[in-house]
Amino acid sequence: MKLADIGYGNLVNTDRIVAVVSADAAPTKRIIAAAKEKSLAVDATCGKKTKSVLIMDSGHVILSAKAAERIDKMSDDSEKE
Repeated sequence: MKLADIGYGNLVNTDRIVAVVSADAAPTKRIIAAAKEKSLAVDATCGKKTKSVLIMDSGHVILSAKAAERIDKMSDDSEKE
């Protein structure tokens, strides 16, 4: 099990990540709204602006204050170890 830091001490299992997308796009905002309705949204931003959204294989949607590029780089680094 490899973990990626998504900011503010929050970690996610990289094996369960389906996609990491930018939070600015309209389709992403619709995904977030749908996940909130189903109680599948996890806000890990600690009150900061959402910069990226992680879509998990379980259907959960995780909001992160880290940019998608940084999360991708962190997960790539953890896979090399």
